Amino acid sequence: MIRVLAPLAFSLPLFATLPSTQEALALAFPGAQFTRREFVLSEAQAGQVKALAQVEVPGRWLVVYEARKNGTLVGVGFFDTHRVRTLNETLLVALAPEGRVLRVEAVAFHEPAEYMAKEAWVKQFEGKALDPQLSLKGSIHPLSGATLTAHAMTDAARRCLALHRVLYREAK
Repeated sequence: MIRVLAPLAFSLPLFATLPSTQEALALAFPGAQFTRREFVLSEAQAGQVKALAQVEVPGRWLVVYEARKNGTLVGVGFFDTHRVRTLNETLLVALAPEGRVLRVEAVAFHEPAEYMAKEAWVKQFEGKALDPQLSLKGSIHPLSGATLTAHAMTDAARRCLALHRVLYREAK
């Protein structure tokens, strides 16, 4: 029985440090009030997001958290769940109203701990907008030993920035 529990014991501290969805939102938008909104993308919107992001859009239904302070929109939080290697990861991609990344925060990571991106690497997304440089061949440095994680996180950031553009900037 100890052999079965031992691998779990080594992974628990890492997973215990991941914030909940509400904690991640509070880290990204301190002092804000949140409104949960649901969107169903039209076929045209989904195609537009895919073209802008240059990555797949896994579904057309999504939940977005709008962060407001004193009634003013201060940002939007997208939770993006995607496959890394064989298992899923869920990220909060927090965006400023003008469409720049404020923060990327993992809230679930089911791959082995050694494939998880370190905080210092994740910080390079901050301030980035949706442009061709937001790629592993551009302004995002590769992640040694966790290439699939790096691709998955970069794709998630691109997808969320494209969703923001279609739902918040082009809709006005």
